[in-house]
Amino acid sequence: MINENKIYPSNTSIVLESSWLDSFLEVYQKLSINNLDLLDEVYHEQVVFEDPLHKLQGLNQLHQYFNGLYQNLTSCSFVIQNVIKEDDSAGVYWEMTYQHPKLNKGNIVKVLGHSHLKMQDNKVIYHRDYLDLGSMLYEQLPFIGKLIRWFKVKAKK
Repeated sequence: MINENKIYPSNTSIVLESSWLDSFLEVYQKLSINNLDLLDEVYHEQVVFEDPLHKLQGLNQLHQYFNGLYQNLTSCSFVIQNVIKEDDSAGVYWEMTYQHPKLNKGNIVKVLGHSHLKMQDNKVIYHRDYLDLGSMLYEQLPFIGKLIRWFKVKAKK
């Protein structure tokens, strides 16, 4: 394992002794609706991508997913906070900041999460995101969000 306690600001170059992981982190630091072709540089043609709402297989499905995602967002950025690498796998801990016109009254939302990555042929073949879907989505909805926040307060008592 390397660099397991280093914090990586989004404007800092990251050197990890691993070209596939370096490339992946660099792409995610600058990914936008205008450069989704960068996904081809870091993802394997047969990639499996999972998050709390989706399971996608193949680079074509991944492109469709990201294209739809970024078209609906006003902004989206990632700050890499921690990276743990061992052999052909890595754990990447991040904070995502995004804006969506229909969520949180269009205001910025910050979500902590992490990604489990596996490499094959010097590209990411497996990508699984772990995050709190409630804080990312449900709590940002007008009526449901108030209800979920109320339940959280009651659960703490």
